[in-house]
Amino acid sequence: MIAVTGAAGFIGSNIVWELNRRGVDDIIVVDVYGTDEGNENLSPLRYEKYMEKDAFRTWLADKDNAKHVDCVYHMGACSSTTETNAAFLDSNNFGYTRDLCLSCLAADVRFINASSAATYGDGEFGYNDDHDEIKKLKPLNLYAKSKQDFDMWALEQGCLDQIVCLKFFNVYGPNEWHKGDMRSMVCKGYEQIVAAGVVKLFKSDRPEYVDGGQLRDFVYVKDAVDMALWFADRKDTNGIFNVGTGEANDWNRLISAIFMAMNLKPNLEYSQMPAHLLGKYQYHTEARMEKIQKAGYDRPFTILEDAVADYVQNNLISGRHLSS
Repeated sequence: MIAVTGAAGFIGSNIVWELNRRGVDDIIVVDVYGTDEGNENLSPLRYEKYMEKDAFRTWLADKDNAKHVDCVYHMGACSSTTETNAAFLDSNNFGYTRDLCLSCLAADVRFINASSAATYGDGEFGYNDDHDEIKKLKPLNLYAKSKQDFDMWALEQGCLDQIVCLKFFNVYGPNEWHKGDMRSMVCKGYEQIVAAGVVKLFKSDRPEYVDGGQLRDFVYVKDAVDMALWFADRKDTNGIFNVGTGEANDWNRLISAIFMAMNLKPNLEYSQMPAHLLGKYQYHTEARMEKIQKAGYDRPFTILEDAVADYVQNNLISGRHLSS
C-alpha cells in the first residue's frame, strides 16, 4: 500500500494520478476534510481510503498499521510563502513531517518528503543539493524556513541516509487551481489572457536583468512526479535531491509559450516590483541536477513550450482536472 499526504493538492494529486496511470490504486490519500479542491482533484482518481491528516499521523505511529505501507509520499504542507504564523508552520510543516518520518523509520517504510527550492533563498550560496551546502542556506520567508528546519533536523539526526527529501523548484501543471495566489504563472497568466488579453509581469529592479528577464527553473509537474516516483524502489538512494530541469528560463519565454499555446501573439506589460518583495524576490534559480543524474536518473525533461502547450490545451482551456 502507498500513502500520499497532501493528496488533494497539486503535486499530491498528480502523484495519485500517475500511480493510477501505472495501474496502482491501493492508495491511502491523506488531506484535510471539507475542501472543495479535494473533491475536484481526487474525485476522478482511484484510491482505497481517505484519511484526515491528524488521524493518519496517529494511525501510522502504530507499527501494526505501518507494516502494511510500502511508501509514504509526504507532499502535504502549508505552501504559502506569505504565511506569517511561525508557530503554525513549525507545527504543520516541521513537526508533522518529523512525526511521519520517525514513524516510517521505526517501521522500515520508505519516506519521500517534499522540501522546496525556496530554502535556497536569494541564491547567494547557489543551488547545490549536497548535504554540506544546505547548512549555509538563508531562507527568505517562514514557509521556506519550515522546510529548511526539517532538512537540517534530518541531517543532524543522521536520517538523510534513510529518507529522501525533494527540493521542488518552480512546478506548474494540472490541478493547481485551488492554490490561489500560489498558483503558477502559467495558470495565472492564462487567466489574465482570457480576461484582458495581456499578462503583467514585474519590472526588474536590478540592472543586469531586463524586465521579465528574471530567471526560474520551471519544471512541469509530470516530470517532477516522475522523479519522485523514481525513488520508490531505490531504497539505497537517499538524501536531499533537487527536482528541477537544470535549465533557467525567463518569465518572458514562459509567458510567450502560453500565448503560443493559445495561438495568440504575445502581449506583455510590466509593473513596479511591490515594496514587500524588494530584497525577497529570487532573480535566478537553476537546479543543480548532477546528484540525481549520478544516482541514475537519466530521463529527459519536457521542453518548456511543449509542457505549457500540454497544460494549456488539455487542462486550462477545458477546465479539466486529471482523471484516471
